Amino acid sequence: MPDVQSTVLEFVNKLRKRKIEGSQATARYTVELLRSVISQQRVPHANQASALIDAVKAVGEQLIAANPVELAVGNVVRRVLHIIREEDLSLTTAAMGGLDLLDASDDDEDDKSRGIGYPAMSAAVVAAAARSTLRPPSLQTLLEGTPESATVPYTSSSGADSESKTADKSSITRKLKHDVIEGVNQLIQEIAGCHEQIAEQAVEHIHQNEVILTLGSSRTVLEFLCAAKEKKRSFRVFVAEGAPRYQGHLLAKELVARGLQTTVITDSAVFAMISRVNMVIIGAHAVMANGGVIGPVGVNMAALAAKKHAVPFVVLAGSHKLCPLYPHNPEVLLNELRSPSELLDFGEFSDCLDFGAGSGSPLLQVVNPTFDYVPPNLVSLFITDTGGHNPSYMYRLIADYYSADDLVMNGDK
Repeated sequence: MPDVQSTVLEFVNKLRKRKIEGSQATARYTVELLRSVISQQRVPHANQASALIDAVKAVGEQLIAANPVELAVGNVVRRVLHIIREEDLSLTTAAMGGLDLLDASDDDEDDKSRGIGYPAMSAAVVAAAARSTLRPPSLQTLLEGTPESATVPYTSSSGADSESKTADKSSITRKLKHDVIEGVNQLIQEIAGCHEQIAEQAVEHIHQNEVILTLGSSRTVLEFLCAAKEKKRSFRVFVAEGAPRYQGHLLAKELVARGLQTTVITDSAVFAMISRVNMVIIGAHAVMANGGVIGPVGVNMAALAAKKHAVPFVVLAGSHKLCPLYPHNPEVLLNELRSPSELLDFGEFSDCLDFGAGSGSPLLQVVNPTFDYVPPNLVSLFITDTGGHNPSYMYRLIADYYSADDLVMNGDK
């Protein structure tokens, strides 16, 4: 796969150089790349699922190692692996059911002569049933249903049983790759539409004349607040500026451009202003399996202020941000340090950065973390593209999207 391999290396370099940042951007690029890997992967007649899993894991480990702090990359890789395992199980179940029906038809000639047939479930039906059990169904799945062309017709000719069985097994083997790509396409649509799915729930949570506090810049939060305004909700937004990158300034400009009443405050003023706030709404970088949240730096301070004043602390997160790992796992990188130049002017502080006599290190050190961690006991509600959930339910929701065999990958280590 020369073309795919060059694309993989290009994406790895972009991740290492931080040219692609943000959960949705990295998730979208990752899933589209894995779709190309699957479509161009040559698979043997037998053990197709194993070949696809090995190919996806090989690429996924490279992507995870390139930028471990972008947890959405690992989440998407594990989601695709889960899709492969799920579709393989569905088709295997359908194949076993089809063979059982053919065997039973040999012993029931009288039933056939009376016109009694045995309905054969197609692989698509079994896969849809498995998906509805293992993870919440998408709106597209509910509307489309199962095409009639996916059903396997019942063959009443007992003279061609062996040929029919062989043909059924061959067609099911060829169908796995097609179904996996369909599942990945559905995942791509899910990632692309997560903002709209979350924003549709805004009117249920934001009420008239409320004051909302948020921190930093998040497109999910922006669409959520604007959706409430479109439903004729009148409210004010306090935006903590999100120093030192001041991403809150960008969000404030977007909110004002959409016609929302907005007030910019410093991060240190959160405790002073929280008593006037009805709800804190933030976007998440990742949601861990225990319900803890990785968000922009300073968000833990806002969560503590909300807890102190009994203000609901609401987290918005698409399903691609749900991480099956726990924050104490050694393979989880919760944070990274950014350049000190975002905090200090090197020219102005050059004398402070001189090395001390005999110490071997500068007298002044600068620490500029990117993220903060919020424990689950400080979170009131999660709003995802599948609805609102309590922190205690997140582990169950996350378990629906991943397989236990794929939790730890070599790229995490």
